[in-house]
Amino acid sequence: MRVPTRRGEKLNPREPVDLHLTPQAVERMKRELERLIKVDRPTIIEDVQRTAQMGDFSENFGYQHAKAQLRRTNDRILTLEARIAHAIVIDKTKNDGVVRIGSTVTVLTSQKAQTFEILGSLESNPFKGKISYRSPLGSALMGGRVGDKVDVEAGGKEIVYEIAAVE
Repeated sequence: MRVPTRRGEKLNPREPVDLHLTPQAVERMKRELERLIKVDRPTIIEDVQRTAQMGDFSENFGYQHAKAQLRRTNDRILTLEARIAHAIVIDKTKNDGVVRIGSTVTVLTSQKAQTFEILGSLESNPFKGKISYRSPLGSALMGGRVGDKVDVEAGGKEIVYEIAAVE
């Protein structure tokens, strides 16, 4: 027998489970949450109430649109509250020469030197040099020290990275 689950109990496959966040990301989320609760949500509730007075709900596009907007805002509020409550704040002060989450790592390849900041999945942006510790390169670098070499397969070829610096 299958046990019924509510929509909120189901895991969202698009939702990353990784909640390693920098203090700056947590603060941004708190500011967004405050704005949503104090500014956006009351305005949307007024729209719902105003459009509800315009007649039949089934044919009232303004009401349906306002309700959908309110649902999206409420979902975002719940998501932010959960992320903030369960956030694992990255401590960048510990630097013992070992690559860990929060480290800034300079690596050498046969072509050039590159610098990466190892962060959680929510903050990764490879174009800005921020990679997830779960990415192929990030996971290969984890636990490494200056002078260590790691092999990473990318694009069907093997690339050797040498750790030049860990901050």
